[in-house]
Amino acid sequence: MQPKAVLFDAYGTLFDVYSVALLAEQIFPGRGERLAQLWRDKQIEYTHLVSMSGRYKPFWELTRAGLRFAALRLGLALDAAAEERLMNEYRHLSAFPENREVLDDLARRGVPAGILSNGDPEMLGVAVRSAGFGDRLAHVLSVHALQRYKTDPAAYALGPAAFGCAARDILFVSSNGWDAIGATWFGYTTLWVNRAGAPLDQLDTEPTRSGRSLRDVLGFFS
Repeated sequence: MQPKAVLFDAYGTLFDVYSVALLAEQIFPGRGERLAQLWRDKQIEYTHLVSMSGRYKPFWELTRAGLRFAALRLGLALDAAAEERLMNEYRHLSAFPENREVLDDLARRGVPAGILSNGDPEMLGVAVRSAGFGDRLAHVLSVHALQRYKTDPAAYALGPAAFGCAARDILFVSSNGWDAIGATWFGYTTLWVNRAGAPLDQLDTEPTRSGRSLRDVLGFFS
């Protein structure tokens, strides 16, 4: 059966978290790409750490903490002005080019779409408005009210509650392998958008399907 709804992860899936590397390269020539990668890795690590320890902090704060760590790790002189420029860039991450095409196609088919993200509501609001596809999203769900990050089952439970159907009837789409596995464990039908061609995490679990682009979402409706 075709999914009744589609739920997208935001950061890394709809929005390119590594687009900050362009500005980072201007500020720190020769180190921008490495800074962006380490920043993202630490941001995700912090979400897992605070969730497991019951010491929740908003995603925006963890994003800033991840940036500061990455700069320290790379020996970069991150002053207040550079920090704010990079944080503001994170508010307005570039959207992947196929987003609008996929969202428009789902709308034509009458398939409701939404976001389920670790991001704070304000962060998500800015990102969605900046990308200009808020009119294509039935729900923009943040874990902030729960104070638990994915892959906590309570975070994934927001999707079925919002759409009013079982998790298996919702296609959950993420470019983060750990997120796709967590959603699969929860019971979603899943698509891992593996843009980098990374190996599957060796946890004896596979997403329902894997692809290389958000366009692979449409294969569930052909």
